[in-house]
Amino acid sequence: MRAPDSLRSLLAIGAALLLGACASLPPPVPGVPTHAMSDVATTSLARLVAADAAAHPAAFSGFRLLPEAAFAFDARISLARNAEKTLDVQYYLIQNDDVGLLFLRELRDAAARGVRVRLLVDDLYTGGEDELFSTLSAYPNVEVRLFNPLPSRAASLTARLALSLHEFGRINHRMHNKLLVADNSFAVSGGRNIANEYFMRSTAANFIDMDVLSCGPIVRRMSDAFDRYWNSGQVWPIDSVAPLPLPLRLRPDAAQRRFDELVSTAAPDVPIRARDVLDRPPVGQQLATGQLDFRWAHAELFADDPAKITRPPAEAFRGSVTEGALGVIGSARKDVQIASPYFIPGARGLEMMKTAIDQGVRVAVVTNSLGATDEPLAYAGYERYRADMLKIGVAVSEIAPESTGRSGRFGDFGKSISRLHAKLAVVDARRIFIGSMNLDHRSAAVNTELGLVVDSPELVHDYVQLVTGNRLNLGYRLRMGPDGKRVQWLEYDDQGGDVVHEDQPGQFLWLRFKNWLLLPIVGEELL
Repeated sequence: MRAPDSLRSLLAIGAALLLGACASLPPPVPGVPTHAMSDVATTSLARLVAADAAAHPAAFSGFRLLPEAAFAFDARISLARNAEKTLDVQYYLIQNDDVGLLFLRELRDAAARGVRVRLLVDDLYTGGEDELFSTLSAYPNVEVRLFNPLPSRAASLTARLALSLHEFGRINHRMHNKLLVADNSFAVSGGRNIANEYFMRSTAANFIDMDVLSCGPIVRRMSDAFDRYWNSGQVWPIDSVAPLPLPLRLRPDAAQRRFDELVSTAAPDVPIRARDVLDRPPVGQQLATGQLDFRWAHAELFADDPAKITRPPAEAFRGSVTEGALGVIGSARKDVQIASPYFIPGARGLEMMKTAIDQGVRVAVVTNSLGATDEPLAYAGYERYRADMLKIGVAVSEIAPESTGRSGRFGDFGKSISRLHAKLAVVDARRIFIGSMNLDHRSAAVNTELGLVVDSPELVHDYVQLVTGNRLNLGYRLRMGPDGKRVQWLEYDDQGGDVVHEDQPGQFLWLRFKNWLLLPIVGEELL
C-alpha cells in the first residue's frame, strides 16, 4: 500500500468520525464474459517457451527471480512489447506517476498492434484517475474493468471513504493480486504494484520487493485464475462505473487523443545495467536472443476465489492463499525463513511457530521496523507479538530505513529510505513461496491474494545469494534484554561490532502515540 494513504489508517479515521454522507453505485451491468486465448502456439513467446521446455519434464514450469526494480520493470515492458495476441493485467494499484503512465502507454501500444488487452484494477485508488483509465478503454482491443468499486468517485481517497462508509464492505475488501500474463506463455507475479516507489523512482522511500517471471504450464493456471476474476460478479466494466463525458463517448478518437496527452507527461525510463545482482541479463535481452536461463521445477499456484470478499472471516480463510501458504510453511522439517512487510501472526500463528520450534525447526522472520514501515498500525499489531516470538526462539529481524538500502543487493535507493514489501517464505532450502499475500488477518480473510510455491533448490539458492554474505546488513537483529522483559535492537557498526539499542531506533513518539490511540478503534481484524 502507499504511504501516506494507508487504508488501515484511513479506515480508523473513518470509523472514528462516522461520517454519514452517502454516494451510490449505478445498477450493475455485467461485462461480456471472455477467456484467455489458448491458440497462442504460433506466437514468438510461446515458441520460446516450447524450445526451452523441451529438455525438461512436461509438468515442469520455468522460473526466474526478479529482485531488482529496474529488471522487474523491464520484464513487464518487454513482455508487453513482445506480446502478439493477448495481455491480461491485474493489479491492486496502478498509480498516475511516471511508472504507471509508462506502463499504461505500453498497453496502448500493444493494443495498437492488435493485441487484446484486458486490464483489471482494484478500485480503491482509482478515484481521481477515472479519466486516465476510461480514455485508455476507448482504444480498440482494450477493455478495463474495476474490482469491487466504491460508491463514490471523489478524487480524494479520504472523501471517497467518507462518502462510501454506508457500504463498508466495499471499502474494506480489496483485490490485492498482482499479475501480468503475455500470450498465455509468460507471466510476472509477486509483490510489486505499478507505481514509482516499487521501481526505485521515488525520492522519499522505495520498496525492497520480489517478483518472479514464470513460463510453462503454470502460466495457463494463472490465466484461469485471471479469468475467474475478470468474469466474476465482483468486477464491473469501467464504462458502467465511470463513463466518459458524452462528447468523448461519441468521439472515441478524441478520447484516445486525451489519453495520449495524459501519458505523454511520463519521464523516460531509467537505464538498466547489463546484468542484475544474480548475474542475469534483462528479460528483454533474453527474449531477443532466446537464451531464457530459467529454473525448471514443479510449482503450485494458490489463487483466492474473487467471491472470498463476500464471506465471513472463517469461511473466507478456508481454501485461501493464506491457508495454502501456511500449509507449506507448516510442513518445514528443518528451517523456514519468512519475509513479510506486515507480519501479524495472531495467537494461531504464534502457536504454529512454537510447535515448529519445539520440533527442531529454525524459524526466522524479517519484517519492517517502525522507521521503515508505510503501515504504522500494522507494525503496532506485530509489536503485540514481538517479545513472545523472541521468547519462544523465533529469530526476528527488522528492516532499517537507511542501512538496508546501502547493501546494494536490491537496487539503487539513492537518498531515499528502504522499506520491505516482498512477501515470501523459504522452506527447508528447497521450496519458495512468492506472492501478494502478507501474513496478517487482512490477507487471510479480507482481501484476495495470489501466490506461487516453487519446489526448486536452485531457485532457493538464487534467493539465498541475495540475503547472505559478509557483513550484509539487513537492518536490526532483535533479542530479549538481560531482564527478559524488554526487547533490544542490534545493528552492526562500521567495524562489524554490535550497536545495542534499548528502545526502538529513531524518534517516533508521536507515531507511537497515534498507534496507541487508533489501534483499539481499528482492532486486529482490520489489520
